[in-house]
Amino acid sequence: TTHEKYWTRLRQTAQQLGQTVSPDDAYLASRGLRTLSVRMKAHEASALQIAKWLQTQPDVAAVFHPALPECPGHDIWKRDFNGSAGLFSFIHKGDAATAAAFVDALELFGIGYSWGGFESLALPVQPEKYRSIVSWDEEGTLIRLQIGLEDTDDLVADLDQAFTAARSGA
Repeated sequence: TTHEKYWTRLRQTAQQLGQTVSPDDAYLASRGLRTLSVRMKAHEASALQIAKWLQTQPDVAAVFHPALPECPGHDIWKRDFNGSAGLFSFIHKGDAATAAAFVDALELFGIGYSWGGFESLALPVQPEKYRSIVSWDEEGTLIRLQIGLEDTDDLVADLDQAFTAARSGA
């Protein structure tokens, strides 16, 4: 909010900084909000199923999903939240090349950083490059997953075949 004296300057600054939204983007956001609750429940259920499956895989050292009791920070998550989303990560035991082969072998997952979309995404990340307070000294490669709205069994099958392909060097 503002008054007449500052309105023009404030509006110009907001536009120059990109703090405005186009009518089409506003419409799409408003349309998406109508189904957000249903989509978030689907993201949560699928991601938890996949996270629990990943915990049983020999190529996985750790799974970082806040809704899992074993995850660091779970108590804080439980205190402050009543649900989760489709975004989580796991440590692939292989070296960077094997983890990249794993991601490359995925057929149903795109590669990218987006969050909350309908499509599933995977990406190897290097938190050690960005952490400045607490160091990252985990062995293996962190793989970031965004679980979308595809069939969960299909996503598990895709992850499974990617582990096999990465192990065989394919």
